[in-house]
Parts: sequence; C-alpha cells; structure tokens
Amino acid sequence: MKYLRSRPVLLLIAAALVGLLAWMLLTRGSDPDELTRSQFDQAVDRGDIDPSEATLKDRSNKVTGDFTEESERSGSYEFKFAARSADEISDEYPQIEVDTEAESIWVSLAWSLLPMLLLIGIFIWFISSMQGGGSKVMQFGKSKARRFNKDEPTVTFDDVAGVDEAIQELQEVREFLREPTQFTRIGARIPKGVLLYGPPGTGKALLARAVAGEAGVPFFSISGSAFVEMFVGVGASRVRDLFNQAKSAGPSIIFVDEIDAVGRHRGAGLGGGHDEREQTLNQLLVEMDGFDESSGVILIAATNRPDILDPALLRPGRFDRQIVVDAPDLDGRRQILEVHSKDKPLAADVDLGIIARRTPGFTGADLANLMNEAAILAAREDHDQIHMTAVSDAIDRVIAGPERKNRLMSDREKRVVAYHEAGHALVGHVLPNTDPIHKVSIIARGRALGWTLSLPQEDRYLKTRSELRDQLTMLLGGRTAEEVIFGDPTTGAADDIERATQIARAMVTKYGMSERIGLQQLGRTDGEVFLGKETAHEPDYSDDVAGVIDDEVRAIIDAAHNEAREIITLHRTILDRLADMLVEQETVEEDEIVDLFADTAEVPTSADGDNPVSVEEESRP
Repeated sequence: MKYLRSRPVLLLIAAALVGLLAWMLLTRGSDPDELTRSQFDQAVDRGDIDPSEATLKDRSNKVTGDFTEESERSGSYEFKFAARSADEISDEYPQIEVDTEAESIWVSLAWSLLPMLLLIGIFIWFISSMQGGGSKVMQFGKSKARRFNKDEPTVTFDDVAGVDEAIQELQEVREFLREPTQFTRIGARIPKGVLLYGPPGTGKALLARAVAGEAGVPFFSISGSAFVEMFVGVGASRVRDLFNQAKSAGPSIIFVDEIDAVGRHRGAGLGGGHDEREQTLNQLLVEMDGFDESSGVILIAATNRPDILDPALLRPGRFDRQIVVDAPDLDGRRQILEVHSKDKPLAADVDLGIIARRTPGFTGADLANLMNEAAILAAREDHDQIHMTAVSDAIDRVIAGPERKNRLMSDREKRVVAYHEAGHALVGHVLPNTDPIHKVSIIARGRALGWTLSLPQEDRYLKTRSELRDQLTMLLGGRTAEEVIFGDPTTGAADDIERATQIARAMVTKYGMSERIGLQQLGRTDGEVFLGKETAHEPDYSDDVAGVIDDEVRAIIDAAHNEAREIITLHRTILDRLADMLVEQETVEEDEIVDLFADTAEVPTSADGDNPVSVEEESRP
C-alpha cells in the first residue's frame, strides 16, 4: 500500500473525492417551490405543470414534480394538501401518479449530513497520509527506531578498520551479550551505556552496528532528533516505547546517533530549563537508571560534541564507558583503504601505503569518498582499472576542491599566482621544520587560484615552537614573493594572513610561547559558544595586557615575514625557475621539486635569530 501515499496518487484521490462531493451537491439541486392549491390549479391551467409528470406522495400529503419546458418557471415544485385527502386529489387529477411508499427520515438525514461527513473524512485521511499511514495519526508517542534483526545482512568487526582501540573496548560488550554469565558469576557488572565520541566520519555508527552483528542480537537504531516533536510529552513517550521494545527483545542494543540533540546540558538557553527536550532527557535518564541487570539491554550513543552533554548523562551507572573514536593514523588509513578497495579493480601501480601517507587527517568517510571519486574518474576516462593517476587526481579533488577549468586568468595574473605558490614552496623547502613539498599547482580548485601541498613523513600530534614559526613563515612566503618580485602585493594572500595571525595569537595566548606574556592562557578557548553558558563573556585580561598581546603577535609575524624575505632573496634564481615551470606546465610534482631544490641549503638561523633546534635535540636531557 506504499504507492497509495505517493504525492500524485494522493492528489488524484483528493480530486476525485472533491468531484464526488460537488456532484452530490449539484444533483440535490435547490429546494422546490412550495405552491398553494390555487397556485397549483392555475399552473395546471396555464400549462406550467403537467399532471401526468407529477407524483402524489400518499404518506406525506404532497405532490411533487418539475415545471414544464414551456413554463416561465424552472426547477421543481411541491404542493402540500394537508386539508384534503389523497383520494380527492386523485379524483380531481387522475393523471397524477400515486406513490404509496413512505419516505424514510433516515434517508433524508443521510443526504443532509453526507457532505459534511465526506469533508471530515477527507481531512482525517490527509492527516493520516502525512503521518505515514492510517493508524499512525494517533501514534505520535510510538518510537521511530528502526530495528535490525540478526537474520538481516550484518556488519562485523572485520568490516571496521583503523579503530583498533575502540574495537578492543567494545569486545567486552559483545562477550557480555553472548555469555553474560561469564561476567555475572564473579560479580562483574557490564556497562549500561557506551558513549562513542569523535570527529564526524570516523565510524561511530558502524562500530555500533558491528557490535550488534558480532553478538547476533536485535539492533534498534534511532537519531536523537527523532525524540523531540512539537507536541508536549511525545519525546518522553517515545523513549519509554523504545526501551520497552528493547527489553521485550532482549538481549538487544539501542543505538542513538547524535545524542547531543536530546542530551544537551539542562538549563542552557534563554528560555529556561523546562521544555520538551529536557523532559525527554529526564525520561532517558530514568530509563537508563531503571535498567534491569538481567534485561541484556545496552545503550550505545554517538556524538561529535561530548562537551555539551549533561553531566547527569555521563555519570557512572549511565554511560559508564566513553570511547574516543579519533581519526585513524597512518596504518589505520591503510587498513581502511584496503576495506574500501575490495570491490574495486585496482591497477598494479596503485600503492595503498603511499595513498595513506598522502592523506593525513582523513577519516574513514573521507577515505571511502576518496576511493569512490577515484572510481568515478577512472570510469569517466573509460578505464577498466583504477590507476594511481586517478587516485592522485581524487586526492587533489578532495583536498582542494574540483578543478575549475573555466577560470581563465590573464598572463599577468597567472604569473603572479605562479610566483605566489613558488614562494610557499621555496620557503617551505628551505626551512628545517616544515613538511616536504609534494606538489605545487596554479590550477584553480575550489576557491583557491593555486595551491601548495606539503605532506608529513609521519603522523604528529605535537608541534614545537620552531615548527609553528616555520609553518608561519611558509604561510607568508607567497605574499613575500609578490612583494619582492612585483613590489605591489595582491589580495591573494588573505587566507594565508588569516591563518598566520591565528597561529601567532595562539602561540601568545594559548601555548605560552611568548616571553612577555609568560605561561598563562588568556582569552576564550577555541571551543564553540554554548548558548546559556557563555552568552556573557568578559575578557580575563586588562587593556594593558591586550596591548602587549597585540605587540607580541605583531613581532612574531614581522619576524616570520623578514625571514621569508631573506630566503626568497637568497634563492631568487630558483624562485624564478619554479615560477617559470608553473607558468609553462601549471603543475610541478614532487620529483621535479626535489631536482629543482637540490642546490638549496637550509637557512642557518630561525625567526628569533637563534639556531634552529630539531625535535630530537629538544627532547634530549
């Protein structure tokens, strides 16, 4: 019956019902003209009424019929003869047909009420159709969770890669669902709830599906936003219904995706703390407290914002276990690439290890999208296999955006962009604490007219002061090259200046890398504003300190700018050669960059005038 709820069918049925209602109203016509005895006799004499076409209602004492075509009057008439008997009328007008059947009062009542009843029925039918089916109009409080049974295609831990630590933490949940007596016999209590948090696309929902698939139990999946409706009490009712379904099917798993939609901190906001969302959260807390140890129901939730969840939700006894699902490391990315390339014909030149090294910071969803983009590009070229060139183009597309071939630049703009990107590449290559330059291009992608790609040799989670300063200097290399070569800078360095300013300010106010400011954190952190907790925020430093912060930020940026100028001036010849190569071939790959920069040497001094110190030297006692 699903096709009955499609929009064209609904419109067709509605038009048919409206047409039927109109036909019923029209066929009933207008009320008949009431005539007296004298008017009836006169109409018969004039020929306005044909007695042979009239009907005598014996039980209701009236004569009914239609006026003749020759009559000036139209429609029907009605002649009541309450003072005379039907026999007398029949004797006087023997042509009139006599109807002895009684007119039912229920028939008249039905014809009177039918239009109204039909309209009410159409309204109720439309409401039920919008709710997804007839009976659902009165089922707002029912849970909208989708249930996956064990006989459906399942996901196992073999389908999840790059999150070995999270899988290890969830192994115990699987074992409890399989063999709960193994834990209960020695007094162990399995966690009632497991919270998975991390960046988007890291596989939190996939992990929950894998736990259910490994344990072979029913899996109830629902979004946090599905609990909250405009009607009061609906969210709490859906929570109760969901947990009742899970308990009846236990052992089972409930998975709530984006739980921050319903589990935000209570009392946050401008409207107070007694709204529908908070009542839904209260019901969720009650249900988690009411878990029966023997029910075998485990709640798994996922979120990208654990910082805004209510503390009562995170306490032991509710979400006992909190698992970080972070972006994968180098080996994790390689494993994820193996999973997403199983059903794709890869050419012999495709090296998943190289792809993993070229995609730092990519999540599982990013890598899946990368391999899909590579397959699309290969199909576009009518290839039977996915070659490394298609994968490289897909990486560039994911990182920098699609290629904008219609963006045609003048020869001068093309040369300005070439020198800008050559400045980034030259400064980044010469500085000792930057990542190796992988590719330089002046092909417009996304919002950028050109781009320089540097890739780390290994995953790093910490940055030293020297690395931050060298990164800052590399960012200003493009603007500095424009100043040295053309003497008139352009607006193309706006994004570079913004990022450089953010790094310099973080060094001063967040990382404690300023001698004048010292080891203290100043100002608001980088977290997003949470309405209700941070609506009124005052700076935690004086105006004098603000002036010192500005001076320190300016000093760091000026030092980086001067160092970039020294590098570009010292290696002007190589800068010109790289710019000419970009103008000629638009893209310069890693091997060409290595050959071009073979004669360059690292700068002997860093931004603060001291010898640069490597990470290994700083870590020595």
